[in-house]
Amino acid sequence: MSGEFRTVVDSAWCSDPAHTVRWEKTIAFLQASGLTGRKISSGLDIGDRTPMTERLETLCGCQFDNTSVDLDIGTLDGCYPVVTAFEVLEHLYNPLHLLLEIRKALAPGAASRIFISTPAWKPLFLQSPDHFHEMTRRALESLIDRAGFDVVRRGEFRIRTRRFCLTGIRPLLRCIFEKTVIYELAARP
Repeated sequence: MSGEFRTVVDSAWCSDPAHTVRWEKTIAFLQASGLTGRKISSGLDIGDRTPMTERLETLCGCQFDNTSVDLDIGTLDGCYPVVTAFEVLEHLYNPLHLLLEIRKALAPGAASRIFISTPAWKPLFLQSPDHFHEMTRRALESLIDRAGFDVVRRGEFRIRTRRFCLTGIRPLLRCIFEKTVIYELAARP
């Protein structure tokens, strides 16, 4: 069964135009958070290193570590004022475990933040076969609350180009239903 799911972030994955759009809109969301200009000592980007990790380093002016543990059962080490988990939760059997681990790895203090993004829920026939969870807003925010985080800000955006939308019925439906939701979270004291 493990052969059915994509487990490698490679150059083909990184060159998908939807990822470029997602990264641009994610950077805009982060810039609005006040990260730029703050003194940040280090960050943790959950998952494999991607071109987005390099953009985070440029934006925050510090090194970002990446994870190499099984995110469903592993332990996160370190103490970070900024943690990002972009397009990760939907790939996990147990996203609550990861959020609880991130909470432990988040540096204490009101200025520490976690940023997450995930696909918004869409009809089953449009969901990715690589995803275990595509959550409704209510389910995702319940998960966030259960992990001990407060929502500071929330946004959503589309990642498909108009050109992609015009290539068939299924792409058109994806353009209608497919959105990415992004959150800025703070740990509750």
